[in-house]
Amino acid sequence: MTIRNVMRTTVSLLAFGFVALLTIPAQAHKPSDSYLTLTVGGPPVAVRWDIALRDLDNVLALDRDADGAITWGELRARESDVVAFASKRLTIRFDGQVCGLSPVDMSVAEHSDGAYAVLRFEAPCAREPHEVDVDYELFFDVDPQHHGIARIDDGAGTRTAIFTDVDRHQRFARATLGRAHQLGAAVRLGIGHIFSGIDHLLFLIALLLPSVLVRRGVKGHWEPVAGFRSALTDVLKIVTAFTVAHSITLSLSVLGVLRLPSRFVESAIAASVIVAAVNNIVPILQEDRWTAAFALGLLHGFGFSATLMDLGLPRQNLIATLFGFNIGVEMGQLCVVATLLPIAYWARKTVAYRKVALFGGSIAIASVATVWLIERAFAVKLL
Repeated sequence: MTIRNVMRTTVSLLAFGFVALLTIPAQAHKPSDSYLTLTVGGPPVAVRWDIALRDLDNVLALDRDADGAITWGELRARESDVVAFASKRLTIRFDGQVCGLSPVDMSVAEHSDGAYAVLRFEAPCAREPHEVDVDYELFFDVDPQHHGIARIDDGAGTRTAIFTDVDRHQRFARATLGRAHQLGAAVRLGIGHIFSGIDHLLFLIALLLPSVLVRRGVKGHWEPVAGFRSALTDVLKIVTAFTVAHSITLSLSVLGVLRLPSRFVESAIAASVIVAAVNNIVPILQEDRWTAAFALGLLHGFGFSATLMDLGLPRQNLIATLFGFNIGVEMGQLCVVATLLPIAYWARKTVAYRKVALFGGSIAIASVATVWLIERAFAVKLL
């Protein structure tokens, strides 16, 4: 295969990838999560499980009148189905022995991304457990991107764990509640948030697409950069600015210093994706793109904070979790950069890159984000 053919194949793959953006589901809100809390203080162990009503509706069709809203009456009428569905997908073992879940009650709670069914169980056991094993199977068969975010409280402290499609089993030994485990869980959550938070990912891609190009002339035509160092410098400035910005607002929000309404934040994030994408076609941001990345990154920090706030960690655990989550987010971003930048640099001189990858990709990103903006701002469902 000649170099020319390799280049054409590479650009075609890029074009296919960006056209595929149009098939992304419009509901790119906070990723599907549930919140599992185990209070281990002696028999029985108390279990609280918060599960999003929208996720339960997808599998159990709770909205009987199809009006787009799940009432307490509709949920209450299906309580036995909800409890049965959830309890079959959670297995808890105390010191190796399976202990069944006994339902206590069901209620509803508001999280940052909507209403959740709150299921309470008791897990009876003969004595206070020293080791707890949890097998988590909720929603993975219909949504592999789902996360089960667990919080374990006992006399030794509080820690967190993340259940994913590839990590469905967790073991908690009460004698080894180290900070390293908590930090590692927070790092994994941050990485997962980048790859499951499609809006944040598309925002980053929109900023990175023109990094191998530079605007020239009065009309601002895109031309390829002379060397890789120039492109890398531009990317580092953008990623650093975005990192600093979202770290500021993420910390302020999680620590309770400054919080904004979820609907406003999600709508503003969608708008920021549109701005970043349209700027690749029509120069609307006159300053360096790293300044735009900083300004718009402030919004994304509030979006990142939703997962950590919903976890309800005690204040003494927030710093370590916040630090680990930030590390995970940066690791996820660097994976995107390391994958995209070399390919983009290699294809930068082709007309196809500028016409298909940059312009076509930016149009696709802006189109998807416009659907998000309308859905989030006006609470309607378009797709």
